[in-house]
Amino acid sequence: METRKHIAAQRKKSCNCAQAVIATYADVVGISQEMAMNLGNAFGSGMGTMEGTCGALTGAAMVIGLAKADKGKATLAMRQVMNDFKQRNGATQCKLLKGVATGKPLRSCEDCVADACEFLEQHLQP
Repeated sequence: METRKHIAAQRKKSCNCAQAVIATYADVVGISQEMAMNLGNAFGSGMGTMEGTCGALTGAAMVIGLAKADKGKATLAMRQVMNDFKQRNGATQCKLLKGVATGKPLRSCEDCVADACEFLEQHLQP
């Protein structure tokens, strides 16, 4: 059975990590695919520079923000997503995940997208 995390990982082949996550949950948060893709334009590759937070995580943050209208609840949910992601992958920063300095990636982009979706799903349950 194909889950959203698998759909998002597959979608990564044609867009950036943030877009892959947001577009996969566009229907959940009530936005169009076009809006989802535009929203994520500048958030791939660690916000365009590999220096910032993984695009899959920024995509998850946008989904959480749209899904939870309460700032406090959204912040707590995202903190948990970040903690779970870091525990599994060893980092949340794009260049560390890609192993830019070491030449040894910690995780592929597709796996980062799948992981972010897996942890995001836990906070979209009613």
